[in-house]
Amino acid sequence: MNQNQPIEIDVQDIDHLGVIAGIVDEIGIVEIINRLLGTHPLEKISAGHVVKAMILNCLGFLTAPLYLFNQFFVGKATEHLIGQGVKPEHINDSRIGRVLDQLYQKGLTSVFVEIALAAVKRFGVSMKQVHLDGSSICVQGEYLSDQAKTNSVKMASQEQSGEHQDLVKAETEENTEPVPIKITHGYSRDYRPDLKQFTLALMTSGDGDVPLYLRVGNGNDADQAIFTEVIGEFQQQWKAKEPEVYVADAALYSQENLQALGATPWISRVPATIAEAQWLMQNLPSEMFSVSSDDNYTLAEVCSTYGGVQQRWLIVQSESRRLADLKHLDKRIAKAKSKQAKALKELIAHPFACETDALDAAKTFGKELKYHRFTEIEVQLKPQYERPGRPRKGESPKRYTYHLQGTLVLNEEAVTLLRNQAGRFILATNLLDDRLWSNQTVLQEYKNQQSCERGFRFLKDPIFFASRMFVKSPQRVASLAMIMGLCLLVYSIGQRQLRSSLASFEETVPNQRGQPTERPTLRWVLQCFQSVHLVWVDARNWSIKLNDSQTHILRFLGSACQKYYFLC
Repeated sequence: MNQNQPIEIDVQDIDHLGVIAGIVDEIGIVEIINRLLGTHPLEKISAGHVVKAMILNCLGFLTAPLYLFNQFFVGKATEHLIGQGVKPEHINDSRIGRVLDQLYQKGLTSVFVEIALAAVKRFGVSMKQVHLDGSSICVQGEYLSDQAKTNSVKMASQEQSGEHQDLVKAETEENTEPVPIKITHGYSRDYRPDLKQFTLALMTSGDGDVPLYLRVGNGNDADQAIFTEVIGEFQQQWKAKEPEVYVADAALYSQENLQALGATPWISRVPATIAEAQWLMQNLPSEMFSVSSDDNYTLAEVCSTYGGVQQRWLIVQSESRRLADLKHLDKRIAKAKSKQAKALKELIAHPFACETDALDAAKTFGKELKYHRFTEIEVQLKPQYERPGRPRKGESPKRYTYHLQGTLVLNEEAVTLLRNQAGRFILATNLLDDRLWSNQTVLQEYKNQQSCERGFRFLKDPIFFASRMFVKSPQRVASLAMIMGLCLLVYSIGQRQLRSSLASFEETVPNQRGQPTERPTLRWVLQCFQSVHLVWVDARNWSIKLNDSQTHILRFLGSACQKYYFLC
C-alpha cells in the first residue's frame, strides 16, 4: 500500500435500524412482496426492498413526509440495511408511489394476511384467541369523491378551449378507476369530527399482540356493521388453524351479528343499552356474586338466549371501577342539579296563559330530569294590571297569568339503581362448557382485548411517521395504511421474541431507570441503539463500536439482527 495515498474513510449511520432490518428479514417480507408483485431485471430496487425501506423509515422515529423519503437514508448504511447497490436516490417518491399502486392492485388485505401468516408460522405465535377491534385515522385535505372530481374537471373544461379541453378530457377518462375507500366524515375516535377519515379493522393474537388481519375501510363504516364481515373474510383467507375464540367489544353484540356468526365461538361485551342487561346490572343482589382469583373482581353467571342464541352472561363487578364510577356519578348529579335549578328558576318565572299549559310544561320539565324529581307542583294565579307597580285601590286586573311552583328533589330510587350499576359490566359468550372456559378465563380473555387498543395507540403515536398521510390518492392512502400495519407486525414480533428469549434464558435488560426487567418495550430497546455507526476503511475494512449494553441486548434478538452489527 502506498504510504502517501490517503486512507478513505466512510462513516454511515445504522443506529437501531439493524434491529428492524433483521426482524423484517426473519419474517421474510422482502421475499413475499417480490413473489406477489414480481420483479424486473431493469429495476434498480425491487418492490420488496421498497417496502423494507418504508418500514425502516416508519420505525425510524422521524416525521419526514413522503416526498422527502430518500433524504431519510442520506448518511445511512443503505446498501448494508436494504440491499446491495441500493442508493438513497433510488428510494424516491415516484418509485414508492408505483409500489403502493401495485400493492393496492394485488389486494392489501390478502398481502397483509400472507405476511402475517408467514410470521405466525415462523415464530410459533399462538392462534387460540384472536381479538378484533376497529378505529379511525384522520387525514388532512378534501379527498373529493370521483363524482366531485368529475364535476370539477367539467367546470374547468368549460373555461378552457382547444388543446386544454382535450387534455382535461383525457385526464378525466384516465381517472375512472373506482376509489377503494371513501375518505369522508364519520364517527371520530380522535374527537376530530371536523376532519375526514378512513377506518381500520384490526385482528391481533392473544399471544404477543401480533396483528393477523388488517382491513382499510370507508371513513363512515360502523364497527357493528362490518365486524361479522371481517370475521368471515378472515376465516376465508387464513390458511392456518382456526382460532378457538374471537374476542370483540360491544360493537359485535347485536341480534343480527350473533345470528350471522352461527357456531363461530365468540366473547363480547353486552351493551348497557339492552334492557335485560341494564336490569341485571342495576338489580342483581351482591349475594349472587362470587370472588374471582383476582380480588378486584367478583362474578355472577346467568343464562341468556338473546337474539335466539344460547349463551352465558357473566356479570362482572370491578371494585376499582366501582369507586371511580361512584365518584363520577356524584359529579354528574351535582352538575345536573346546578343546571336544572337554573332551568327551574326560569320555568317558575315564566307566565302561562292557562293552567293546562303550565301543567304540560311541568310534565315536560320532569321528563328531562335524570337524577331528580319535580315535586310539590302547584299552579298559582297572578293578576296583571295596566301599569307596573302597586295597583291603585279598587283597580281591576287587566288579565290573569298562571305560574308554576315546585321543588327539585333527588330521585333516590333512580340514583340507587345507578349506584348499584357502578363498576358492573356484562360479558357474553357462546362457549357454554365452563369446564373448558371458566368464568375467570372468559374475563381474562376479554381483558386481553387491550392488545388491539395497544396496536391502535402505536399506529396513532405522533412520533410514528405514518400517523400522518402525505399522499393524495385514496388508493395510496389505503396502501400506506397497510404499510403501517406491517410496521406494527414487525414491532410486535420483535418485542415478543425479545421477551420470550429473555424469559427462556432467565435474563434481564436494564429499563429506562436502569432497573432489570424481563419485559422491556421494543421502543426502549431501539432507543438504546442511537448513535451506532458503521465505519468503512478504503471501502473494504469495516468496524462498528457497540457498548456492553447493546451487545448484551443483541444476544437475545437473534442472528438475523446480529448480522447487521457484524456479531455473527
